[in-house]
Amino acid sequence: MATPQMMAAATPKDRKKKRKLKDASKPFNLKYAPHFGMFKELAGKDPIDYIKFCYDMGFTAMFDNGILGRPPAEQEKIANELDRLGMDFGPFVLIADFKVTSFVENKPEVKEILIKKMHEGVEVAKRINAKWALVVPGRYHEKLHWDYQTANTIDNLKACAEVLEPSGLTMVLEPLNTLRNHPGLFLTGIPQAYMLCKAVNSPYCKIVDDIYHQQITEGNIIPNIDYAWSEIAAFHLGDNPGRKEPTTGEISYKNIFKHIYNKGYDGVLCMEHSNSIKGIDGEKRVIEAYRECDDFLTT
Repeated sequence: MATPQMMAAATPKDRKKKRKLKDASKPFNLKYAPHFGMFKELAGKDPIDYIKFCYDMGFTAMFDNGILGRPPAEQEKIANELDRLGMDFGPFVLIADFKVTSFVENKPEVKEILIKKMHEGVEVAKRINAKWALVVPGRYHEKLHWDYQTANTIDNLKACAEVLEPSGLTMVLEPLNTLRNHPGLFLTGIPQAYMLCKAVNSPYCKIVDDIYHQQITEGNIIPNIDYAWSEIAAFHLGDNPGRKEPTTGEISYKNIFKHIYNKGYDGVLCMEHSNSIKGIDGEKRVIEAYRECDDFLTT
């Protein structure tokens, strides 16, 4: 909830914008996490002011796929402000090269590269107070049997988890759809990700369930959440078709949010989508859409 000090710091123009949004200062029931740039018209471009605006709107988490590209000093400023406000930080992208085979390979030089990336991730996580690092295992090998690729991926994931364990940083594997956005990738579904995590058998190897991608790949969203629950550490959000905010497509996000809330989920849900309407009206509509879908305790 916005504090008197924070409201006093806001400009009259900012306060006028906020007053037009229903329940603007009420914290959401779940930790929906906007990305930097989603509310650029309402909040501006300064990352600290942006975080304050999101907090004022009731959000209790943030995420930034581009955090690794920010200068270390800026990373630390962002982390300090999130910590000051008691906000969580969603998974940051550590490995997501869609052009190469990597985890599916049984090659010492590949494993060496992956382990080096894990060490780099640990150092960044210390600076930004991150708990989760996102990993996409790369492309599948067109000339290698699928079972060998699976075995190699498990072996490489085990090696990565061993690096992460002393730091407490958890890698989260993201399955992505191949029908529309990312053809050729090895990891595509929640059941497959669940199998990999069970085989690795480490608390430092879990799943980020991107609901947009999984609606395209397999549907059956809530049952798959239940089946894989023990291995899911985070969620990505976006409606389908279009990958816009909830209420713009076919996914019943209000029911999904209610379901995971009732299961006791306390992690981050990254708002990894664009806005259906441009400008200030579109940014307001995103917040309103989340208010609508978050209003599940009375239904």
